[in-house]
Amino acid sequence: MTTTQTVRILTDLAEARRTLITRQPLETVALPEHLRQRIQEQWGEALSAEAVVARIVAAVRAEGDRALFDLTARIDGVQLDTLEVSRAEITEAYQHVPPAVVDALRLAVSRVRAFHERQRPNSWFDFAEGYGQLVRPLERVGVYVPGGTAAYPSTVVMTAVPARVAGVNEVVLTSPASRDGTLPPVTLVAADLAGVDRVFRIGGAQAIAALAYGTATIPRVDKILGPGNVFVTLAKRHVAGWVGIDSLAGPTETLIIADDQADPVRCAADLLAQAEHDVLAQPILITTSLAVATATAQAIEQQLATLERAPIARAAVTNRGGIIIVPDLSTAFALANEYAPEHLCLHLRDPWPWVAAVKHAGGVFLGEQSTEALGDYTVGPSHVMPTGGTARFSSPLTVEDFLKRISVIALSAEQARALASATATLARAEGLTAHARSVELRQERSP
Repeated sequence: MTTTQTVRILTDLAEARRTLITRQPLETVALPEHLRQRIQEQWGEALSAEAVVARIVAAVRAEGDRALFDLTARIDGVQLDTLEVSRAEITEAYQHVPPAVVDALRLAVSRVRAFHERQRPNSWFDFAEGYGQLVRPLERVGVYVPGGTAAYPSTVVMTAVPARVAGVNEVVLTSPASRDGTLPPVTLVAADLAGVDRVFRIGGAQAIAALAYGTATIPRVDKILGPGNVFVTLAKRHVAGWVGIDSLAGPTETLIIADDQADPVRCAADLLAQAEHDVLAQPILITTSLAVATATAQAIEQQLATLERAPIARAAVTNRGGIIIVPDLSTAFALANEYAPEHLCLHLRDPWPWVAAVKHAGGVFLGEQSTEALGDYTVGPSHVMPTGGTARFSSPLTVEDFLKRISVIALSAEQARALASATATLARAEGLTAHARSVELRQERSP
């Protein structure tokens, strides 16, 4: 292993697997020191993230709105007067967002809507077989939008628009308030353009609990969707089963596969684009070229000097990121499939022949022009994608997340008679004679 000031370069594949490619359960990921200190200060004792979430969820379930006000003051240091954002506040928000930003949001909404309209399945029925399926939207969903260190209007668009395309009756949104109790105007404008019905200025695990169980102010929803920090994710796991959830999203991650023709400056820029999200983000480059690896490490150092969120990005790159040098692209894709990244970026001279080698990824970005940052905002597919290795069995957020299916059985007498004997035989094989008799009685009483 070699190092630069910020990013490590690994040539030992066993070490790469042990340190970068390996996955850890969410609850075992060490919290940064500043979060551990905050927990100690807020709760008066050293608690795990899971223990904190359990206390928050229990408080909201028992005390409703009162707990939301108290927890927001304790955890976020924000004294709220009201939980719901008024229609007047949303209207006023347009006065504080530059027209160019509003236009960009309209473009994003249009493209995201167009992409997801191609996904919606239809109900169907096969009269010849006597079966079919109804496809129905969920009644009410809750969209969680992160906040705190940054505003994420793009997440509003990427979650609320697919819900509207699916036909969800009511979309409510929660997001943490700033110190003055307001939400960023750009978030409110995005919510309006994306078709959100109600907006609440509440965040963290307490927002998830409120959406799951309902309070006097915040309605209970059927499903909670959207990314968040470790506390939000653990809260979603805590309430899963009582309410539907989309996934247990962890910190964002990007894995770039680069050949010897890749541009190190672009590689560095794309790694840092993810690193600036969160100190727990994981930016990884796998390359066949020592020259590309070394130049990318140097470019990361140079570009960090120009970033507003440099401390966050540097921490992510130093503690969770790295560059792996491999002998060939086949090895690179094998490592990528082991890791199952949220974002897989192919900085290859000809990426298309390698698409077939991709087994596990939330999204694949082909070529240096298809930067993941474009996917975050305006391309069309939702940027809510599986993290933490869950791309092995999960998909990005789609219209399907807002739909449910109802099986339909409508047999004629002839169809029922054709299935009766086999059904009764299987029922008796399971010892369920009432099932068998239910079928046989109908045949005995048939005209």
